[in-house]
Amino acid sequence: MASSPDVSSTGNTPGNPGNGSPSEAPSSTGAGGERRGRVRARRAAVMAVPATLVAAGLAVLTAQGALGVQFAISGMPFTVTATELRGTGFEQFGALDNMADGSPNAGDTGGQVLVVTSAIKHATLDRLCQSVDLGGTNLLITAGSGADKVTATDLTTDSTELSGNAAFDNIEIGNDASTLTKAGVKGPIGVFSQQADTVRIGNLRQTNYATTAGVFKLPGLKLRFRDSGC
Repeated sequence: MASSPDVSSTGNTPGNPGNGSPSEAPSSTGAGGERRGRVRARRAAVMAVPATLVAAGLAVLTAQGALGVQFAISGMPFTVTATELRGTGFEQFGALDNMADGSPNAGDTGGQVLVVTSAIKHATLDRLCQSVDLGGTNLLITAGSGADKVTATDLTTDSTELSGNAAFDNIEIGNDASTLTKAGVKGPIGVFSQQADTVRIGNLRQTNYATTAGVFKLPGLKLRFRDSGC
């Protein structure tokens, strides 16, 4: 269940104006030195305004759910299983995840992975299992095996594979991803998507590259190394 498209801030942060910062202005007491210092200070202030506005805008969009939280993925897939997932407010659309520059896991992919992002406003999971193959051993995490279930709000997962027995209420298929409303997440404009009021998936199994959540509660959490994964 999923992430959202990358939003780059490259080019929004100004470089040092002129040949130095305002503090490097000539200390001469002459009128020429004072004038150059004031000009550089004003130039720095003006150039800082667009970057400040962009940062504030991104913060507002993230708070409104228009953008997902962005991070560079490791490029190592992990498996997630659950005997049952139930959710309210479901969305799904295509996206691209990006690895850190120079990642040894990039291979010939250019550091990008095509994924399906699934977003759920409120989710509960029975018998959650997550594992990642570290080469010769698996890091295994389990939770929700007792009476208390795993719960999550604003849950997104970026998957390359998803299987199970699924049922949806009031599903809409073929939406533009930028118009989704059920989970509070917006995808890229012009991208195929679907959404539903509720979702239920029995015997859930996913291959994921990223997971985010506003709140993630894991009762009975256990973490250990095992020869086999989920």
